[in-house]
Amino acid sequence: MNKEDFFIKQFKNTHKNIIGDDGAVVGSHVYSMDAFFENVHFKRKWMSLKDIARKAMIVNISDAIVMNAIPKYALISIAIPKDFSKDDLKELANGFKNIAKKFGIKIIGGDTISNIKLDISITIISKTKKPIFRKGLKKDDFLCYTGELGTCKKDLKSLLQGKEVSKKSKFIKPKLKPEFFYEISPYVNCALDISDGLFFELERLSEINNLGFDFFDKISKDIGCSGEEYEILFSFCAKNRDIISKIAKKHKVKLNIFAKAVDGTYKGDCQNHHFN
Repeated sequence: MNKEDFFIKQFKNTHKNIIGDDGAVVGSHVYSMDAFFENVHFKRKWMSLKDIARKAMIVNISDAIVMNAIPKYALISIAIPKDFSKDDLKELANGFKNIAKKFGIKIIGGDTISNIKLDISITIISKTKKPIFRKGLKKDDFLCYTGELGTCKKDLKSLLQGKEVSKKSKFIKPKLKPEFFYEISPYVNCALDISDGLFFELERLSEINNLGFDFFDKISKDIGCSGEEYEILFSFCAKNRDIISKIAKKHKVKLNIFAKAVDGTYKGDCQNHHFN
C-alpha cells in the first residue's frame, strides 16, 4: 500500500460511507477537494498562470462529474509567492473565473496566504440526485475508459527534459466530458476519473469491490501508467452496451472496452508517482 492510500485509511473507520471516493457524499451534496502545488503537480515554467488556475479547477470538477454530480460552488485557498505582481494575480483570477463560468460555478470564498511558491487547494460543492461510487462493480461487468491514454505521460516526460509541448496538450488542458457522462449515468455501475493512471485506478476498483479483471488485449505501460489524463473509467452490464455506445457516438466520445470483471484480485505494475 502506498503512503497516500495508507494515510486515507486512517480515517475510514470513522466515516466508512464518506471517505475513499472521488468526493464525499453528504445528503444530496458532493464535496470534492484537490491540491495543486508548485513543484509537485506543475512547474511554473511549464504553464501560464491562467492555465495553472484553469487546471486546478478542472481536476476538481472532474471528481464531481464522475460521481454524477453537478458542480455549483467553489472555495479556493491559495498560497501566493511574494514576488507576484497585480497583473499576475489578475491572470490567476481570470483562469479560475474562466472555468467557473464555463461550468456554471459560483466562487464563494476561500483563503489566501503569502508563500515562497504557488500552492492551490480547491473545494467543489456539487449536487446530485443519484451519486455513482467506486464501489458498485459487478462480476461480468465490462470495463471501459474514454478517449486516448498515454499522451500525458509522454508530454510530462518532455517537460521534465526541458522541452516544450503543444498548448493543446491534455496535460496542460484536460478535457472533461460532463454531458456524455451525465447521460450514461443511469447505465453505469461504478466510475472514477483517471488521475493516477489506468492501472492504479483499476487497483483501487479491485480492492474496494473484491474483483479482478480479464483483459481482452494487453495494455502497454505507456497507456496504463499515464497519469493526469482525466478520462473516465467506468463499468456497466453487457445489456447496456448498445445504449452507452449510442450515447458515446452522439457526443463524439471514443469508448475503449478493454476488460471484464471476474473473481480474483488485480495489482498494477507502475511506479507510484506520489510520496516518492
